[in-house]
Amino acid sequence: MRVVIDACVLYPTVMREMVLGVAATGAFVPVWSERILEEWARAARKLGTDGEPQARAEIALVQAAFPQAKVEVAKGLADRLWLPDVNDIHVLATAVGSSADAIMTLNAKDFPKGTLAEEGISRIDPDGFLYAQWLAKPQSVEVVGARVLAQARQLSGTAWEMRALLKKARLPRLAKALVHSQS
Repeated sequence: MRVVIDACVLYPTVMREMVLGVAATGAFVPVWSERILEEWARAARKLGTDGEPQARAEIALVQAAFPQAKVEVAKGLADRLWLPDVNDIHVLATAVGSSADAIMTLNAKDFPKGTLAEEGISRIDPDGFLYAQWLAKPQSVEVVGARVLAQARQLSGTAWEMRALLKKARLPRLAKALVHSQS
């Protein structure tokens, strides 16, 4: 399964680490465009003067880990596409141009399922998708979750618990599943 990952999924660190960690297990093939990565870098400006440079470093690491993920979108493809927010058409163009099966986004209202279906693409939310991956291969997702939790604890100096960390990262179903699997 090829999945275009929207910038709103790549920008939050914990969500990105969970999604790409699961991708690294072979569960799906991540796809993005230069513009999606640029949106991630620009969004990180909200963190202050260090935000964008840090995001660009993270982008370089992600590109090294997934060298086949970045695709070029054919010029003019976006001209024939429609979405409620014209600023999101490039994401749909990336999906169409790369023969992706789905777009992973938190932005449901700007990616109507009917419009995407006309192009043979579905919309998936990260939490529901990761939960489904956990149902299919619990151990793989649990290993990723444990690694992300350990990294969050180390980097933040905070004694995060799995449920709180993943709920804060807008992954509540996955959080509940991983906590119950540890019981």
